Amino acid sequence: MEQNHKKQQVALSSAAASFLLTALKLVVGLMTGSIGILSEAAHSGLDFGAAALTWFAVRISDKPADNKHHYGHTKVENITALIEAGLLIITSAWIIYAAIQRLVEGSTEIEFSWYAIAVLVLSILVDFSRSRALKKVARETNSAALEADALHFSSDILSSAVVLLGLLFVFFGIPWADAVAGIFVAVLVAFAAFNLGKKTIDVLIDAAPEGITEKISAITTKIPGVITIEKIRVKPTGSLIFIEMVVTVNRTLSIEKIQDICTAIEQHVRKSFPVADMTIDTRPIALNSETIVERVHVISLNHNLHAHNIATNMHEMKKHITFDVEIDQRLSIKQAHDIVTALEEDLHREFDDDLDICIHLDPLRCEERKSRALLPQEEVLVRNIIINAATGIENIQDVHDIRIRKTDKHKLFITLHCSFNDEVLLEEVHALTSRLEGAIYQTIPEACRVIIHAEPLFNL
Repeated sequence: MEQNHKKQQVALSSAAASFLLTALKLVVGLMTGSIGILSEAAHSGLDFGAAALTWFAVRISDKPADNKHHYGHTKVENITALIEAGLLIITSAWIIYAAIQRLVEGSTEIEFSWYAIAVLVLSILVDFSRSRALKKVARETNSAALEADALHFSSDILSSAVVLLGLLFVFFGIPWADAVAGIFVAVLVAFAAFNLGKKTIDVLIDAAPEGITEKISAITTKIPGVITIEKIRVKPTGSLIFIEMVVTVNRTLSIEKIQDICTAIEQHVRKSFPVADMTIDTRPIALNSETIVERVHVISLNHNLHAHNIATNMHEMKKHITFDVEIDQRLSIKQAHDIVTALEEDLHREFDDDLDICIHLDPLRCEERKSRALLPQEEVLVRNIIINAATGIENIQDVHDIRIRKTDKHKLFITLHCSFNDEVLLEEVHALTSRLEGAIYQTIPEACRVIIHAEPLFNL
C-alpha cells in the first residue's frame, strides 16, 4: 500500500512539473521568437501528456485482481510505457529531421537572450530532479510506466542542454553546432526509447525475464525430495511474477511429505523473487531403487488399502507375493473380493504380469463401542491369568500396564505392555507376542480384542 502511494505521488508531481515547464517555455519562446525554445515547449508538452498518462496508469495498475482480471491490472503500466516509448521515437525523428534541414539550409532560428538561458537552466534542474525521483521509485516498485517517464525527463535534460548549447554557439557565431548536437542527442534518446519499447513488449507478450527461469530452477532442484523439473512457466506482471511449475517426486512419499516439499519450494523462491502467486504441481514417478515391498505399498494405497506382512519369494524365475490387507468388516465377501481383485490387476500391470499373488483379507474394525471397568475381583482374576500366561513364554521379561475394559456385550478389551532384552530381534518379538495373544484368547474366552505393545527392557 505504501509503494502504491509512493508511485502515485511521484507520477502526479512529475505531471505538475511538466505542465509548469511547458507553460514557461511556451511564454519565453513566443517572447524571443526562438524556434529552439518553442520546440522545447512542444517537447515538454509531449512530456506533460506522457506524465499525465503515467499518473493515470499507476492508479489503474494498483487495483487488485478481480473476477475479470485474474492477474491484476499492472500491465496498464506496460501499455503506457510502450506509448511513451513511441512518442520519444517520434520526437527524436522530428528533432533529427529539423536538425538536418537546418544543416542543409545553413541557417539557425535560435536567438540569444538571458531569460531564455534562465528558463533552460531551470528546466534542466527540474528535469534532473524529477528524473532521479522517478528512477528511484521505478527501481523500488519495478514500474515500467515510471521508468518510461524517467526516460522522458532524461531526454528533456539532453534536449534542453542542446538548445542551451545552441544558444551559446549562436552567441559565438557557430550556428551549425546546434544541429549536430541535436542529431546526436536525438539518436541517443531514440536508442533508449527502442530498448524500453522492446522490454515493454516482452512483458506484454509474457516473455520471461532473462535468466529468471534458470535461477528459479536452480533453487527448486536443491530442495530435498525434488527429482526433476518437468515444466516451468514464469509470467511477469508489474513488479511481481506468477510462477507455474511441475516437479517430479518419489511416488512412495506421503501426501503430507509432498506438501512439505511444495511449501519449501515456495518459501525459497519467495526469498529471491517478489512472487505474486505460485502454483506447484507434482507428478509421482517410480524410482529404479524401489523395492518390491514399496511398490506393493504404493499400489495398495492407490486403492485406499493398507498392505502389511508383505512377503516375496522367487520360484522358477517367477515372483510370488503374499500380504494382508484390511477391508471394512461391514462389506460382504463379494464386495471385499471385488476390491482386492482390482488391486491384483494393478499389481500384475506394475510387475508386467510376471508374478503370483495371494492376499489375505483382514476385517477392519471401525466401530466405536462403549465400555466400562471390571469389578475389582474380576480384574484381579483376569490380570493373574494374563501374567501366568506370560510367565510360561521364554524371553518375555515383564508384563505391565495391563488395562481391561468390558463392553455392553460382556466382551473384554485387553491392552498390555511386555518387555524384552534389547538384543532380541523384532521377528522373534512378534512371534512371542503372538503366542501370548493366543494364550490369552484361549484362557479368557470373553476376550474379543487383545493388543500387546512390546518394548525394550531399559524403558522400564
